Amino acid sequence: MKFYIATDHAGLDLKDYTVALLKQKGHEIVDLGPYDKERVDYPDYAIKVCETVLADKEAQGILICGSGIGMSMAANRHHGIRAALCHDAYTATVARGHNDANVLCFGERIVGKGVAESILDAWIAGSFEGGRHEGRVAKIEAINN
Repeated sequence: MKFYIATDHAGLDLKDYTVALLKQKGHEIVDLGPYDKERVDYPDYAIKVCETVLADKEAQGILICGSGIGMSMAANRHHGIRAALCHDAYTATVARGHNDANVLCFGERIVGKGVAESILDAWIAGSFEGGRHEGRVAKIEAINN
C-alpha cells in the first residue's frame, strides 16, 4: 500500500516511527514533512497530504499531530477526503469498513508506539464493506456539493 504522511512538530517522533515501521512492512511511504521539531502549523501539512491523496486515488494518507484532532478537522475540509481520528484498532477497522476512510489521523500525545502499530495494522487489513454503508458514504460526499 502507498501512504502519504505528514505531521506537525508535536507528532514528529511518532511520524518517524510510523514511516520506519511501514517501510519495514513493505509499504511505500512518501514523507511530506516536516523533518525537524521547529514549530509549524498543522493545517499546512493536512493540505499537503489531502491534495496528494486526492490526486493519487490508490493511496492513503496518514496525519499525526499532538492529539490528532486538529489534523482530522483540517483534513475533513477537503471534498473527497474522509479522515478518521483513530485511538485504537477497533476505530481504525470501523473507519475503513464502514466509512471508507482514506486518511488516518492519530495523536502522538494520545497513542504510544504499540497502539499506533495496532491501529496501522487494522487500517491496512481493513477495506470498505460497501452494502448498507455505501449510501451513507455517498451522503457524506454530497455535503457541500
